[in-house]
Amino acid sequence: MKPAFVLLVSAAWSFTGAQHYYQGLMDYLDNRLLAIEDRMQLWHEQSHRYHTELLDFKKLTDEAMVGLRNHHKVMFKDLEGAALLVDRVEQDMDYVETQTSPRACATQADKVVEQGAWRLEESRGEEEEEDDWVELRSEVSDCVEIISGIRSVKILKRVGGPKGMWTRDPKSSKVYVFNGTSGDNIYQFNSVQDFSRSPGVASSRQIRLPSDWRGPGSAVFGGHLYYIQQEDDADVQVVRYDLLSGSVTDVAMFPAESRAAVYGLNSETVADLAADDQGLWLLYAAGDGEPNIHLARMELASLDIEQTWDTRCPRENAEAAFVVCGTVYVVYNTRPASRSRIQCLFDVNDMVSSEEAPLIYFPRRYGAHASLKYNPEEEQLYAWDDGYQIIYRLTMKRKLLV
Repeated sequence: MKPAFVLLVSAAWSFTGAQHYYQGLMDYLDNRLLAIEDRMQLWHEQSHRYHTELLDFKKLTDEAMVGLRNHHKVMFKDLEGAALLVDRVEQDMDYVETQTSPRACATQADKVVEQGAWRLEESRGEEEEEDDWVELRSEVSDCVEIISGIRSVKILKRVGGPKGMWTRDPKSSKVYVFNGTSGDNIYQFNSVQDFSRSPGVASSRQIRLPSDWRGPGSAVFGGHLYYIQQEDDADVQVVRYDLLSGSVTDVAMFPAESRAAVYGLNSETVADLAADDQGLWLLYAAGDGEPNIHLARMELASLDIEQTWDTRCPRENAEAAFVVCGTVYVVYNTRPASRSRIQCLFDVNDMVSSEEAPLIYFPRRYGAHASLKYNPEEEQLYAWDDGYQIIYRLTMKRKLLV
């Protein structure tokens, strides 16, 4: 009897202990669940607060964007107004330039391609000098002249891409068009009038050369084409091509170790050629690190180098150059194309210096000059500006001995 009682008491005691254990476990789990619920409630409150703050921030951002758009519209209108003012100031400057230089002329022939083409203002109270532009056949001057201003401008037409070159042979009426910055063909027209009346280059005679010309730096004189040739990694050469017989008559090596562009703003112009009765002029960069433009005089028939000079005109920001009567005129611009200007010149005869020469601005056109070619018979520049073919007629004055 006694052992059974002990067993019963022991079982009751064990059951009571287990009950207390499970009750404690349940209390623990209940507390943990309450803690989790409290944290979930806190997370929900924080999430709601963050969502509210995000909506407020989005609202503020939308309001700020609306304000920025309004400010942008106002600023854009202000910039448009400023651009109009700048254009007006430039027109006033052009007018002042025409009043302080020999009389400018521009005729109805300026409207060859487009209505309202730019032209210099006429001086009041004076009559037209001429009814139209004509191809001049005057004698070459005695080469003691310097440019004093731009007399008038004529926009002929638009043919080709933004880079190219066109020129007229001073010894004939023929016109030659080089479209692009390289190629093995050129276009020949019988006259400026034929070129202006032609739809594109349809009525031209296409001339295919035996090798590619490189850059808009060619020259035409006395029925011969002089152009720069460079293929792959070969040396740069000057080629003399007879346009009548269609054959190469001479080739000369480039007189420099460098193949750097001669003009900082026209990387395609490896070298620039100009031909007149004094010889063949070559503008080039003497070295990659050489800051100035160099000049060489070459004999027209043999391409022999007669003499070289450092013009002391910087290559940086130069867009083109041309030679008039032994004087190099370097035209400068800015990388975002603005008004081209003659800012540096070099006279091989030391009769004039850059400090004594007038600062000449070109009329603001479409972009920047890819090439400028001077015709000594007409005292005119043949310019290529963003695909437009333009003629600048110049006024000259005699050089002063220094």
